[in-house]
Amino acid sequence: MKIRKAIIPVAGMGTRFLPASKAQPKEMLAVVDKPVIQYIVEEAVASGIEEIIFVTAIGKRAIEDHFDRNFELEYRLEQKNKLQELEKIKAIGKLARFAFVRQTKPLGDGHAVLSALPFIDAHEPVAVLFGDDIIDNGRGKPALRQLMDVYEKYGDPVTALMEVPKKEVSNYGVIDGSEVSEGLWEINKFIEKPPVEKAPSNLVHIGREILTPELLAILPTIKPGAGGEIRLADAFAEYIRMKRVLYGCVFKGKRYDCGNKLGYLKAQIELGLKHEEVGKDLKRYLKQTFKSL
Repeated sequence: MKIRKAIIPVAGMGTRFLPASKAQPKEMLAVVDKPVIQYIVEEAVASGIEEIIFVTAIGKRAIEDHFDRNFELEYRLEQKNKLQELEKIKAIGKLARFAFVRQTKPLGDGHAVLSALPFIDAHEPVAVLFGDDIIDNGRGKPALRQLMDVYEKYGDPVTALMEVPKKEVSNYGVIDGSEVSEGLWEINKFIEKPPVEKAPSNLVHIGREILTPELLAILPTIKPGAGGEIRLADAFAEYIRMKRVLYGCVFKGKRYDCGNKLGYLKAQIELGLKHEEVGKDLKRYLKQTFKSL
């Protein structure tokens, strides 16, 4: 069955971006002229997703407003003959069909996915994209589409993988397994944030996955772990223990972790350099600035 729906959990408080995230969701922080969350939605839509379910929390209303129509703004842009800006604004609400559901308590990424299940039919697979990661592959195939291609070939759940320096593995879920083909792994072990000395590899899971109905059926049975949270990593581990196949795809593209300040700044600079309006001027400015450092 083709994947037409995606879940995007955006319920986190964004404490690492205080005070900027005090009155606006961290997902709405702009990278050049678009909020982080719009880059993620555009990736999903470019991959073939038609319906997006946001899992939100209190204080996240701005996300809903962003993907809704703003009739007053559209009217004012039309009156001022700013037609290019008007078309950009109108296009946002037409990217996909959007639904919003509240995560009642911050009980982990697995709980966030469970909160969205009323919008998912029992027989259909679903994509999951987390609201912090922008993945840029230029004009190449979007990262989510790469995962969807693996699912369509094998019919099993797929998670996105990337290589990180060994010293950083304790910040991620780390996998072990066997390489089926270049960049495609059959995972036989999934360890959440292991110490560096116990990590089986430097291949880590990041916030993109394809979840099948079989895996989604396991999620309600997963017991809360540390902090009372229900984690997708624990569902993956249980799925593997059941002798089911879980694939990992080392995606092509550059990932920007906009959930931390340095990753966000890197996204501003590198995506800014590609921006058709400001890219050339930014490149000139950086050259002049680096000469004086």
